[in-house]
Formats: sequence, structure tokens, C-alpha cells
Amino acid sequence: MENTIPENIPNEKFTLLLVDDNEEILDFLADELSEKYTVITAANAAAALGLLETHTVHLIISDIMMPGMDGLEFCDRVKSDFNLSHVPIILLTAKNTLQAKIEGLDAGADAYIEKPFSPEHLNAQVASLLTNRVKIKDYFAKSPLAHIKTMAHTRVDEQFLEQLQQTIEDNLANTLLDVEFLAHRLNMSRPTLYRKIKSISDLSPNEMINLTRLKKAAELISIGNHHMNEIAETVGYNSLTQFGRNFQRQFEMTPSDYVKKINS
Repeated sequence: MENTIPENIPNEKFTLLLVDDNEEILDFLADELSEKYTVITAANAAAALGLLETHTVHLIISDIMMPGMDGLEFCDRVKSDFNLSHVPIILLTAKNTLQAKIEGLDAGADAYIEKPFSPEHLNAQVASLLTNRVKIKDYFAKSPLAHIKTMAHTRVDEQFLEQLQQTIEDNLANTLLDVEFLAHRLNMSRPTLYRKIKSISDLSPNEMINLTRLKKAAELISIGNHHMNEIAETVGYNSLTQFGRNFQRQFEMTPSDYVKKINS
């Protein structure tokens, strides 16, 4: 399979953070990637962490051997941070031993590239990681029974998504269920909740709430023990017509078509 960004996904939406203490390598990486992506750079891990506080970054490429905080510690810091754990990381290293690769993966790296490497290889790896993330998000949104954990790439994200889904499902009939309600229940600020949900799923909190309603409905439909109007009411819809319209818009089939699909 060719590792390219799908035509319907504009490259300019992706921002890459490049981290390396070698200025020549940093310039080389930036030159190779800036044609397709927005690129920001940092000469060390501490500076990179500072940039991550002020920029929305979709992928990080970091050298391992750096003075002060090395790439492994930097990777571990990112993957342990609730606000950053979803960001994929490619580690670059001159070490080609199996132990070095294991250390990189243990730190949470999503990919590991040995120096020297070809620009084509690097571009293919970047495109693959970004494209796969987009495909996973789309699969979750369009598949009625796809579990929310399919979007989790770290244990931190998995725990957050499970808690988010459970909170929404426990309050489907609550008319107060909105962003403010979720933020309060999850003990998070509204901006933090918005950023986390958006970064993992490309959905706003309200879109996530609505999608969770529809997925719960799909689950109840698949069980087959409920009338459609009961299902609609259970997941928070007062109008069966509106429920059917939203279900079709989300999953590209009516509830009745979904019943036929399950039965077949």
C-alpha cells in the first residue's frame, strides 16, 4: 500500500514538531517536510515541551541522542502527559542495536528510524502514521458498533475514553448533558476537555455526545429486544423522526436498514 495522505485530507491541517540539537539535521528535516506540512522546530527537548504547550502538534520527530533530556525521556514525558499522550512520535537514532529499538518502543515511540535514513522513508513513515490516525477516527465515527477504545493509542487515552463514554452513557436521559456537565463530572476545565476530545477523535464534545447516543442506539438495535421508539427515547431523543434522520446522517443507513443488515 502506498503511504500517502488521502486527497480529501489537506496536509496543511497537520503540524509537525522536529526536535534535534544538530542544526544541520534540523534544517534538513524541516526542508524535507515543510512542503507538505506545517513545521516547527526545537533544538532540545525542554524547548520542545515549551512549544507543545502553545502549539497544536499532530506528530513529533525527535532525535534520541541530545544533551540534557534525551529523546527517550522526552518521549516518555509526552506519552505520560494527559494533554499530549495522543501525539505520535518518531524517534531517530544512530544506534542500530535491538536493545536501542526496544528502549525506544518502551518509551512509547510509535516508530523508530535509524540514521542514516532516506527522505522517502521518513516521508512515508510520517504519512503512514497520520493517515492511519485519520482512518481510525473515521472508522469509529462511521461504524455503529466500533468501540471508542479503537481510537486509543496509549493507556492514558484508553482510560480517558472509557471514562468519557461511561459518563455520557450514564446520563443519556439527562437534559443537562453538555460540555459543561462532562467537564464537571470528569474534573476537567472545559477548554482541556474540548482539546483532548478534538485531538483524539476530531469531534467536538457535543458531537461526541451525539455520536455516543447513536452508538448506544445501534447497540440496543443489535440486541433486538426493543421497539424503535423505545430505543430513541432511551438514548435521549424525543422525536423518532429526528432520531432516524441523525442515525442515517451518521452511519449512512436508516435504523430500519441497520436492522436488515444485522438480520442478514
